[in-house]
Amino acid sequence: MDRATILIPAAMNPLVTEGLSSRFELIRLDGAPDKEKLLAEAAPRIRGIACGGHAKVDAALIDRLPKLEIVSNFGVGYDAVDARHAATRGILVTNTPDVLTEEVADTAFGLLLMTVRELSAAERWVRSGKWLDKPYPLTPTTLRDRTLGIVGLGRIGLAIARRAEAFGVKVAYHNRRPSPDVAYDYYPDVLSLAAAVDTLMIVVPGGDATKHLVGREVLEALGPKGVLINIGRGSVVDEKALVEALRSGTIHSAGLDVFEEEPCFPQELASFERVVLLPHVGSGSIHTRNRMAQLVVDNLVSWFETGKPLTPVAETPFPR
Repeated sequence: MDRATILIPAAMNPLVTEGLSSRFELIRLDGAPDKEKLLAEAAPRIRGIACGGHAKVDAALIDRLPKLEIVSNFGVGYDAVDARHAATRGILVTNTPDVLTEEVADTAFGLLLMTVRELSAAERWVRSGKWLDKPYPLTPTTLRDRTLGIVGLGRIGLAIARRAEAFGVKVAYHNRRPSPDVAYDYYPDVLSLAAAVDTLMIVVPGGDATKHLVGREVLEALGPKGVLINIGRGSVVDEKALVEALRSGTIHSAGLDVFEEEPCFPQELASFERVVLLPHVGSGSIHTRNRMAQLVVDNLVSWFETGKPLTPVAETPFPR
């Protein structure tokens, strides 16, 4: 295998750099004193990118790299990568599905339980000493007799649905098209799904196609007993509309692991006792993040050794 040059635009899991360093020349922009100079010098020979998080691989960056062949993304979501533009250049984009499915589904269902049963607020009640004076109030919401509407019944959505079934929770869903392999009720749009359920779980990726998919109308359809859970991308939910819906009682509560402008978020969300906020920890265990990192490495190694990626995304299917 030729010692191809790989660009790493931002800091990544150490296993990525460790796994790549023995096989490739690495151009690491994180910590470089003059990133622009380094990139300009290396651009003509860069053949791959290893990226993740909020490191943007946009059309402008892609077009600066004439020999670019593959972008290996850390994470299932890859909205920071302009995969459509990469496709026009014949450049592959890969992501890290499957290895994080169960971890994210665990987090999603845990977040749902925390929100519905107010477990975060109850824990704060104990820490503050209030339990010495009186018991925590009975929660008005429960999983009993709830219907969970899943927006995005892909790998993670299906794993969440299995957990819901184990808890005796009815499941419905919305995808771009019905899935022939499930018996859950299907709804052709998010608005009709929200009107039919009292718990809405967001699992879809970010990007222009899903930006503010959940806004005022959807929240109104979910109703005053409604619970919104977002484990997908922050941009899918109109946060201003969500704050207003919580303030006015349009919906009951929300559990959020993702936000539009992470790590920043509307501070008013923190003022609602029934709202549960997590710092984007859906796949955040050492075990799972290491498996994701290894898949980033494996995609690059496989491409440059065999000419085949392991997990190409839909916009850049293989063979091209």
